[in-house]
Amino acid sequence: MLKTQGLQSLEQVRAFLEGAQTLGFEAPAREAAYDWMAGELRRLGYPRLGKADKGLVRRYLAKVTGRSRAQITRLIQQFCKTGTIRDRRGPPAAPFARRYTSTDVRLLAELDALHGTLSGPATRKLCERAYTVFGDQRYERLAGISNGHLYNLRGSQTYQRSRGSVDKTRPVKVNIGERRKPRPEGRPGFLRVDSVHQGDLDGIKGLYHINLVDEITQFQFVGSVERISERFLLPVLEALLEAFPFLILGFHADNGSEYINKRIAALLEKLRIEQFTKSRARKTNDNALVESKNGSVVRKHLGYAHIPGRFAKAVNAFTQDVLSPYLNFHRPCFFPTEEVDAKGRIRKRYRYEEMMTPFEKLKSLPGADRYLKPGITFEQLDAVAYAISDNEAARQLNQARADLFRSINKTQNPAA
Repeated sequence: MLKTQGLQSLEQVRAFLEGAQTLGFEAPAREAAYDWMAGELRRLGYPRLGKADKGLVRRYLAKVTGRSRAQITRLIQQFCKTGTIRDRRGPPAAPFARRYTSTDVRLLAELDALHGTLSGPATRKLCERAYTVFGDQRYERLAGISNGHLYNLRGSQTYQRSRGSVDKTRPVKVNIGERRKPRPEGRPGFLRVDSVHQGDLDGIKGLYHINLVDEITQFQFVGSVERISERFLLPVLEALLEAFPFLILGFHADNGSEYINKRIAALLEKLRIEQFTKSRARKTNDNALVESKNGSVVRKHLGYAHIPGRFAKAVNAFTQDVLSPYLNFHRPCFFPTEEVDAKGRIRKRYRYEEMMTPFEKLKSLPGADRYLKPGITFEQLDAVAYAISDNEAARQLNQARADLFRSINKTQNPAA
C-alpha cells in the first residue's frame, strides 16, 4: 500500500521530489496505482493548477508509481475527461478478422499427420495441390498460406490438441568404377545409390534398405533385402532399376563393396548402363543427395528400430509397392536453381516456385518424352499420378505401414 499520507501540499511534494523530505513507499499494483493517482489528482485539484504545478504533479505521480511520462499523460487525460482512471486493457473493439479458422488448423494437422510433418514449403505445396490439382475445396484458404503463418498455425493450441544406428561400410580399394562425380547435364537417368542398415539386436541381423535416387528429377525407389550380399542384393537392385520410367544412363555409389564389385558391374552392363562412378576421397558431397534421402525418407518412414532380416520380403513389398509411388507422384521436393555470384562462385537457390513432385519435374524437362523407356508414355504415368489425391496416397501409406509393423510386432511378440 502507498505511504504518501505525509504529502498534504504542493510544497511538500516539491520537497519530496528534490529529496529534502523522506517518504517510505512501495511500488503499487496496477489497480491500486490507478485508484491512488485518481485520489491524488482530485485532492491536489489538478485541473485548476497552473502549468508549472501540473508538471510538478506529473513528476510526483511518475516517481511514486514507476510509470513513464507518456503513461502518466494518458492517465491524466483520462481523469480529466471522466473523473476516474481505470484499466482499459483488453481485446480491441474491432479485432482483425481471422483468415484461417479452427477448421483450417485441424485440416493442417490432419495433413501433417498423413505426410509426416514435412517442411513448410512442402506442406504449402501439398495444400496447393489438394485444392488446384485434386479439387478439394476444404484447402481453398490453406492453398495460399505463407511459410510464416503455417508455422504459426502449427504452434497454436488447436493444432497441438489435434496432433499426437546406421552401420558404416568400410571402404575397399577396387579397380571397378570411375572415381568422379557424375555429370548429368540436365538429363534424368543418373542414379545415386546407398544402403541403410536397420540395425542388429542380440546377435540377430537386421535387414538392409537399398535407396536409389535420380539426381535431376529426384525419382526415388526403395527396396529391402535380408542381407547385403550379392545373393540377396542383385535381384532387388535389378527390380529397382527396371522400375524407373526413364532410361538409366549412370550409376553412382560410395566406395562400399556391396556395389563396387564385379557382379554389380556385370548387372549394369547387362542393363546397358554405361557410366559406373564412385565417390572421390575427401569429397563428402559426391553422394550427398541419396544420403539426405536416407534420413528424410527411409528413416522417417521406417525408423531406426531393429527389424530382423526375415521380414525383408514384407518390407520390400511395402517400400516398392506403396512407399516409392507415394514419393514419386505425391511428395513435393525442392529443386535448386544455380546462380553465379559476383565472385564467380556457383550458388544454389531453393525457391518455392521450383518445388514439385519428381513426376512433375520429369514432365517439365525439355523434350521429356525422349527420356522415357520404350513402351512407357506420359499418359500411362498420368493415370498413376492422378488416380488418387496426395492425401489419399498418404493415408494408404500410413495404413500399409501400420499393418506392416503390426504384423512384425505380432510375430516377434506372440501371445502367451
